[in-house]
Amino acid sequence: MNTDATDPRGLLRRHRDFRLFWCGETAGKFGASVTGVAMPLIAVSELHASTFEIGLLSAASSAPWLVMGLPAGVWVDRLRRRPVMLAAAGVSLALFAAVPVAGWAGRLSVGLLLTIALLTGTAAVFFQTAYTAYLPDLLAPADQPEGNAKLHGSASAAQIVGLGSGGLIAQLAGAANGMFANAATFLVSLLCLGRIRHREAPPRPAAERDLRREVGEGLRLLARDPWMRAFTLFAAASNLALMGYQSIQVAFLVREVGLAPGTVGGLIATAGSGGVLGAFAARRVAARIGTARAMILFQLGLPSLALLIPLTGTGAGVLCYAVGGFSISVGVVAGNVIKSGFQQRYCPPELLGRIAASAAVLSYGTIPLGALLAGALGTALGLRPALWITTAGVPLAALVLLLSPIGRTRDLPTTPYPAPAPEPALI
Repeated sequence: MNTDATDPRGLLRRHRDFRLFWCGETAGKFGASVTGVAMPLIAVSELHASTFEIGLLSAASSAPWLVMGLPAGVWVDRLRRRPVMLAAAGVSLALFAAVPVAGWAGRLSVGLLLTIALLTGTAAVFFQTAYTAYLPDLLAPADQPEGNAKLHGSASAAQIVGLGSGGLIAQLAGAANGMFANAATFLVSLLCLGRIRHREAPPRPAAERDLRREVGEGLRLLARDPWMRAFTLFAAASNLALMGYQSIQVAFLVREVGLAPGTVGGLIATAGSGGVLGAFAARRVAARIGTARAMILFQLGLPSLALLIPLTGTGAGVLCYAVGGFSISVGVVAGNVIKSGFQQRYCPPELLGRIAASAAVLSYGTIPLGALLAGALGTALGLRPALWITTAGVPLAALVLLLSPIGRTRDLPTTPYPAPAPEPALI
């Protein structure tokens, strides 16, 4: 592992293993973005699903966090992280490839899509938890800020291309066939992860472990520490609103505004391009005004423009969606870069998997609720009123940060939080 952070060359040029890790993760984000457009389009255009069923489909992919998130964090801390990511990528490859095959066989249904979403969501729980804990082991501390920025920036760029490609593929080849693109990206991810030479230190023997106690360690840190608690509560509120509007945006743009699938993909991709700007602006803005103040700017200031999205109409009216979505993307990705760097410095390495999973359960757990809420609101009130409610929640969620210690300081802490002493095992 190259840990010479003083090398003037960029991290991608001088660190072979990070370059492979970056390629695999970027490919995965591209495929996930294709799926984010293709799956709702399959439901809307080929299966004629209701608004509530579309919301349910979005909820199914994130629901596994509620069930598997906490034990996944403990298991990831007990295992080497790279094999976990390899296994999760292999499972996802097979499942996504099954969607177009089912379409050819005439077996495609909303029920099957829900099953695929649940299973791939479970694989994503393990992959994301292992990914979060693996990066600090792969990179030296001085390289982690650059690594985070590059990963988030390339992920945003891949999402832009994937969203645009998803709509175009669906229009030219059929929405179900678009899932082959996602399956192929997981193959790329498998090949890249498999070629990484860095080997992690062996985890502690399982005999020294206790599932209940280890889950409790991660949860106690989140509950007791004001910084981690604020970030987790904010993420839960923010994800509720973000998934709310995102789960019905395709139906809104197709049914309410009257756009073609290819145009929908291009418009969503344009909005998502703000993530690239956010990834590369995060460190510069944080260095100038402070990491805590930058979080407030990126999570409260810019996302206020989310209220333009429900105003979207035909012709020049599509700019309302583009500007609103672009501003949200800048803020979300920039905030994630700052938060990732803080978490990797602040959390004890031996607890990082559990802390990441515990935070994800609480924050990602609201994602299916947001999708279900939006589906219910869209059914009861109509798509546009549902968008007014859900997009208003995006900037309102940041009030959690403003009212916490983050809103009263210039910079986030830079020294590690002391690892809690383990509780004695019950006899």
